[in-house]
Amino acid sequence: MNTDQFQRNSMYIETPEAYGDDGKNFDDDGRDKRTGTWVTASAHIITAVIGSGVLSLAWAIAQMGWVAGPVVLFAFSFITYFTSTLLADCYRSPDPVTGKRNYTYSQVVRSILGGRKFQLCGLAQYINLVGVTIGYTITASISMVAVKRSNCFHKHGHEDKCYTSNYPFMILFACIQIILSQIPNFHKLSWLSIVAAIMSFAYSSIGLGLSIAKVATGGEHVRTSLTGVQVGVDVTGSEKVWRTFQAIGDIAFAYAYSNVLIEIQDTLKSSPAENKVMKRASLIGILTTTLFYVLCGTLGYAAFGNDAPGNFLTGFGFYEPFWLIDFANVCIAVHLVGAYQVFCQPIFGFVESWSKEKWSESKFVNVDYVVCGTYNLNLFRVVWRTTYVIITAVIAMLFPFFNDFLGLIGSLSFWPLTVYFPIEMYIKQTKMPKFSFTWTWLKILSWVCLIVSIISAAGSIQGLAQDLKKYQPFKATQ
Repeated sequence: MNTDQFQRNSMYIETPEAYGDDGKNFDDDGRDKRTGTWVTASAHIITAVIGSGVLSLAWAIAQMGWVAGPVVLFAFSFITYFTSTLLADCYRSPDPVTGKRNYTYSQVVRSILGGRKFQLCGLAQYINLVGVTIGYTITASISMVAVKRSNCFHKHGHEDKCYTSNYPFMILFACIQIILSQIPNFHKLSWLSIVAAIMSFAYSSIGLGLSIAKVATGGEHVRTSLTGVQVGVDVTGSEKVWRTFQAIGDIAFAYAYSNVLIEIQDTLKSSPAENKVMKRASLIGILTTTLFYVLCGTLGYAAFGNDAPGNFLTGFGFYEPFWLIDFANVCIAVHLVGAYQVFCQPIFGFVESWSKEKWSESKFVNVDYVVCGTYNLNLFRVVWRTTYVIITAVIAMLFPFFNDFLGLIGSLSFWPLTVYFPIEMYIKQTKMPKFSFTWTWLKILSWVCLIVSIISAAGSIQGLAQDLKKYQPFKATQ
């Protein structure tokens, strides 16, 4: 066989037509035809972004005040959107429209940057994803507990302690996730993301409405200021500094979704170009979430002042109407059921792909069994995903600290995944000259964000250390 014949045969094997139906049911990479649109991508983004982060924003604004709080919110919003547009152009490489597809964030880094940066990216990404799933387990259980405590307060009065343990609800959440984790991949999650996005709008709107009602009715006087909590009145000088750092981490966590952006983009159909659709979806997602964040954060601060609770729907700044509080917290729990899956699917996909390469002859790892005529059951997938959910639930039980945990995750992941890698890949892919104007300001942005991440991580670690001093494991909380 001559070279031309070999190339023609090779091309025939690799093209979608090799899979039948003239390629109509397959994309250019031979995979099932993608059907995602800007609507489903926006839903995935809103599901990933508007999560437990929104609940801590009133507290975060309270630490920084009316000036710095909204400024920091808008700054993180702009940075997240800007770097997401850079990342969207990296889904295909070397050309953003016609290049080879990359299916995961780490694959993009390997394709464009390679080497040690690929290894560092994988480490940062998967640590972040694991941390988020642990954080969502904590938050979902807190919301479930809040339903029970809200009913208790309504029945026995606001002075009752209403002690309730988080742990049974963490176990319940884990059981639900074990079942949902058997969904094979991201492409099967659109319905769950849309339901979760609706839930996020519901509880954010309820929190917003309750804050407006509390401000409008007046009632007890609340203290607010341009600079937030006051030294000597609310906190000491050192507490003010540490809390401000931690609040920055909470806001960073509230915007974390870059680590699943490529996986979301991989659900989009190829026409129009994926990068253009993803930029549109990112703009819609970030604008929507920023609107909710600013309203929830500022109105929550106006309602509670410097005494704003760490979680404004479960910290019981609101007691009535109890049924509405219950509904909001149920919405939070349902949303986090979906958001957990959005963040854990990349972990599942990575481990399963690696395992299939490592043990390519193993029937346990590679063989799917058809169940009920439609569902493909893989024994390794069942065992591995169940084990993962159990481990994250156990860790959540050991460290159930809402604000500090979210702040630490946000600060550790924000710089490498949201800023550093997208900027470095954009510079490399566009062959940008060193020390040019654009190269210089992109590098300055990266270094500034690194400093912000370091100080916010320090604040969260200090908060965790303080919590651990007075923490008693497996004891009911009040």
